[in-house]
Order: sequence, then structure tokens, then C-alpha cells
Amino acid sequence: MSSHRKPRTASGPLSRRAVRIGLFAAGVAGAATALPAQAATAVPHAAVASDHVFSHADRGHHTQVRDSFTVRQFGKVNAAAVRNQANAVSAGCSADDHCRSVALSFQIVTVAGEHTRLNAVNLSDAANKECTGCQTLAGAYQFVVATPNPLLLDATARGKLDDIHRRLDELTRSTLPAADLRTRADGLAAEVTTVLHDAVASAPKGDPRTDVTLHRHLDGWPGR
Repeated sequence: MSSHRKPRTASGPLSRRAVRIGLFAAGVAGAATALPAQAATAVPHAAVASDHVFSHADRGHHTQVRDSFTVRQFGKVNAAAVRNQANAVSAGCSADDHCRSVALSFQIVTVAGEHTRLNAVNLSDAANKECTGCQTLAGAYQFVVATPNPLLLDATARGKLDDIHRRLDELTRSTLPAADLRTRADGLAAEVTTVLHDAVASAPKGDPRTDVTLHRHLDGWPGR
């Protein structure tokens, strides 16, 4: 069976297939995972987090849609490796009997420290395999908040993020065309960025202009 993939191209200054920041020290991988909020002020440590959403639609299951929305607050760390990935596949359907596959992953990570070594990777891939007229979309949104001092999202911020998560679930389950899904997902990502900017603005020594970074990659069929 042949496979046809859309060439992956950047869609703007915030878009990259993979984003890597700094160097991750050897031996850190697997050393630790995200700490609960109450431990965010503990002794500096190394941290690892990985989120992956995968959807697969075919003639047996014409529609599969999945999304993920994770918030990981590490507190003060010496080094961190974070990975966010979305993959969507549509296979073997036709224009008269098309498939729909959607995978969206939102990952929020907060880290603190003056000299933290951070390795951040953000990936997405959408593939149509002999699937004429299929709707396939993979979107990865990674929000990295790096502040000098530990940042804990308060109840107001978490409530706003919970509401965005609910609307992401609704969007993923909708029947909107792939192009419209992209636009709506970007809108939700902009809301997340605003919530994080507001949280950083009230943090000691926080600077929303430099402390909040969005890594975004979308891949889909049909294209824009």
C-alpha cells in the first residue's frame, strides 16, 4: 500500500516541527517526573515529561478523534526534558466513504531556575494512506514557562485552563473541516498563552515577554 504525505513546512515564526532548547545533561533521562504542586519549592532536581496523542481511522473505524491537555508544574529544576507529540493517520477510505482522524495535544510545562538546562521537543505528523477525500489533522501545542522562581498556577488560572480543556474536547469531537479546526485550535492556544502571561506577570521577577514560549506545529489534509 502506498503512502502519501504532505511536505511539512513551517507556518509562521512560532511553528517548527521540532524545537530543541539548550542541552540535556547525560544521565538525566528517566531520573524524575513532574512533581505535584505542593513540591514545587523542593530542592532542585531533574525532570522528564512526555505526552503523545495518536489517532487512526480506517474502513473499519471511519472516525477517530483524540486530544490531550496536560499541565506539568516542575518547580525549581537543574535540567528538564519535555516532549509533546501528535500523530493522525487515515487509511484505505474513499471520497464516497471517507475517514476522519484528528489528534490534538496541548502540553503546558512550568520550570524555574536561573540556569536550567532545558530540552523541549514538539512534533506533529498527519498521514493519508490511500485515503481520498479524508480529513486528517495532527496538532501539537507546547507551552513552556521558564521563570527565575517557582510558579504555581492559582485556582483562577487553573479554572480558566480547565474551561479551555473542555472546549478543546468539544472542538476535537466536532465535525468542522480540517482548515476550520486549525483556526479554532489556534484560538484556544492563544487563550492559554494569555492565561500564562497573566500568571507570570504576577510572579516575582516574572516577565511574560520572555518567560512564556509557545511551540506550535500543525500538519493536516487537506491543506489550507
